Amino acid sequence: MLGWLDEGPSLRPDLPFVNTYGGAGDSWVLLADRTRRAIVESLARRPQAVGELADELPVSRPAVSQHLKVLKDAGLVDEQPEGTRRIYRLNPLGVSAMRDQLDTFWRRALNNYEAVIDQQREEKS
Repeated sequence: MLGWLDEGPSLRPDLPFVNTYGGAGDSWVLLADRTRRAIVESLARRPQAVGELADELPVSRPAVSQHLKVLKDAGLVDEQPEGTRRIYRLNPLGVSAMRDQLDTFWRRALNNYEAVIDQQREEKS
């Protein structure tokens, strides 16, 4: 009848578990995942379909799709239908928001460094 139902579980026990949904909402946490960073780096070069991304990565197409969903939900990636495929690209607004955060961190660090230098100069005078 339905032989494929009788074959047991459809997942192989030797495949590693990939937690694709942890940290939704925090782009920095999402990019801590090596595969997601590789996807973002690849999409920074050019927009691509899932299959093209999967060809570059050591993970399956379904895993790439799950990572893309997480990145899309976080606002870092957009998709556009093109025929039967979906083409993914970086979302400039999401990437810009991360850049703004990084610029804020950098400004704070420089201001703190300047304050320490000024304090050291005052102590020496």
